[in-house]
Amino acid sequence: MIAPDLLHELLLRLRTPAVRDLAWTLLSPPMLGETTQVQRHPLQASCWTRQPQQLADWLAQQDSDASAVHAWLASKPVRRLGLYYERLWQFALHAAPDVEVVAANLPIRQNGQTLGELDLLLRDDEGEHHLELAVKFYLGTDGREAADWLGPGSHDRLDLKLSHLAQHQLPLSSRREARGALHDLQLDETRSAFWLGGYLFYPWPHYSSSPHGATPEHCRGRWLHQRNWSDFASTSPGAHWQPLPRLAWLAPALINAGGVWSDEMLQQWLNTLRPEAQAQLLVRLDEDRAGDWREVERVFLVNDQWPAQS
Repeated sequence: MIAPDLLHELLLRLRTPAVRDLAWTLLSPPMLGETTQVQRHPLQASCWTRQPQQLADWLAQQDSDASAVHAWLASKPVRRLGLYYERLWQFALHAAPDVEVVAANLPIRQNGQTLGELDLLLRDDEGEHHLELAVKFYLGTDGREAADWLGPGSHDRLDLKLSHLAQHQLPLSSRREARGALHDLQLDETRSAFWLGGYLFYPWPHYSSSPHGATPEHCRGRWLHQRNWSDFASTSPGAHWQPLPRLAWLAPALINAGGVWSDEMLQQWLNTLRPEAQAQLLVRLDEDRAGDWREVERVFLVNDQWPAQS
């Protein structure tokens, strides 16, 4: 991982939302430190890792003129957060001075049927790499096992994701059906690994341990049922809370004074929230010296039946 304190320092200075998300994507800690499959940071062999100030300077340049990253994102608009995360990685890796992006989202087919895609094929000083990328948000229930950590919709689970990586995504580049495509790209000794970013959310008011293998510094938040919101909100009286749209879930929020919700706006939003509503991500904001509002806490608000789904 690159200079753990660098992300915090950058987020105090960077203002462009896409560049803040880019910095978070590149510098946030992985969700897990201990895994049965190989995990590899995509910039592991780059000078940006050995000399992180170069990366910090590049991010500052993107913040001062964000036209390149905005054009990159606009050239292939996405609605899914995972694809947005992948696009940010692709932008940075294309710019890295010593990493070659050989291909991205390469489909592997058999008799006209798509078996899957290879997220990234890279070449660097350590060789040729097939990397799978993922950003996930898991809510802990009642244990340390991966199966106890569920996605906000409760269909995704940490154990299922790790199993899918191990049994399908990572072996895909080694299958016979992939050999021709890799040969055409002059890739011969590709090694597979993954990188899993995201946040772990802990229940309120109950306690849950971290899942086995979680990095001590992982990004985190809390989750609670709708019925507990009033009690939870009363623990921080006068706080400013507001929901974030899905594509703003990566970097901690930075909102100018004109974009901060009033108490009345939040109450109106809560009043219109359906009892069966999907999980909503809310952030608590504190005002800084410049008059901007910065995220200091995030929570998922889930319906009272969660994790049961109809």
